[in-house]
Amino acid sequence: MEAVILILGLLFFAFVALGVYVGVKAIGAAKRGVDRTITQARRTVEDTTLRAKSYGQPGVSGELAQLRLALRTSMRATQEALQAGVAEDASLSESLGLFQRLSVHGRELDDDLKRLEREPDRATVASMLPGLKQRTERITHSADSLRWAARDRARRFIEDDLDALNAQIDVEAGALRHWTVEPDEPVHGQGDGRDRGQGRKTGPGQGQNQGQASRPGQEGRRPVDDTAQAITAADPRRQMQYPWQKAARPETTN
Repeated sequence: MEAVILILGLLFFAFVALGVYVGVKAIGAAKRGVDRTITQARRTVEDTTLRAKSYGQPGVSGELAQLRLALRTSMRATQEALQAGVAEDASLSESLGLFQRLSVHGRELDDDLKRLEREPDRATVASMLPGLKQRTERITHSADSLRWAARDRARRFIEDDLDALNAQIDVEAGALRHWTVEPDEPVHGQGDGRDRGQGRKTGPGQGQNQGQASRPGQEGRRPVDDTAQAITAADPRRQMQYPWQKAARPETTN
């Protein structure tokens, strides 16, 4: 009895521990989902704000907003392209590592541009714009190069696979159309009678002697002409039939 109680207690604690573990995992997954939603919403709001500033505010503020918008758009597109491609092409893992190093410089530049948006000394910010533009162009150019290289690689793989598939389909189509009989291949039902007849042709008198040869139990009967039977036309019903041929009609005898 004590053993049964001990087993039931262990099972109870096991179920409780399992429930706690599942609950913690579910809470963590829900929290990550909420964080992703909040991050996506904040990103959308920031992009909308930058787009409005780039078109609605002239001068230094508008140029800073354009730089931030160009930087964020290029980096986000490259990140999505590499992460989607590395699942199918493991060689992109190195490219993804380079992009992560480039992302460090991109985040630093975005932070600098964000701080300069709140800088009251517009003259100093205006003097820094050429260097900021060059820095942004270098980062976006590297990101665009990685993105387009990954896309070209994926497109090349697709074209190679399509070429190989077309070649296999052409071979299969040719095999499906190969329904004719080879010229050297003998046709069943034809030629056997002629060959046997040609092989049994004899000179004058030999056929008669062979026909008159006595056979057990056939004395007094009319000799059988084997040559005439051998050269008789083959029965067309014994010839090879194809699905597209009509069945041969039997000959009528009077």
